[in-house]
Amino acid sequence: MEVLTSRTLLISPDPDALTAFYRDSLGLAVAREYPGGVVFHAGTSLLEIPAHLTATEVGGDVLWLQVRDVAAERNRLADRGVPITAEPETKPWGLIEMTVRDPDGRAVIIVQIPADHPLRRDQRPPAQA
Repeated sequence: MEVLTSRTLLISPDPDALTAFYRDSLGLAVAREYPGGVVFHAGTSLLEIPAHLTATEVGGDVLWLQVRDVAAERNRLADRGVPITAEPETKPWGLIEMTVRDPDGRAVIIVQIPADHPLRRDQRPPAQA
């Protein structure tokens, strides 16, 4: 699998307190914020605290892997016997996601970012001439 980016999603019963810890106490820089969550820079990786997920839904912390073609990865993983717990689908936030489980039951979300998604566009204001 060619992984383009990855992040660890930290699932918490109190995402506001966890966000404050990583932002204010540890002083991690914010990579991006979205309604219901925040993503932090953590060296060469990213940490995300998604307020829209609960431990009951996902079973604990989650690994998030971005790939070029989620449908192709779905077929490759199915051929290898990897249990697919959620088939690829476009989520309300515009990402194409599927979920598999590792041998310990941990969710691994495989993500494709469509070309027209805001994550693929430069959000900086145009340079002044």
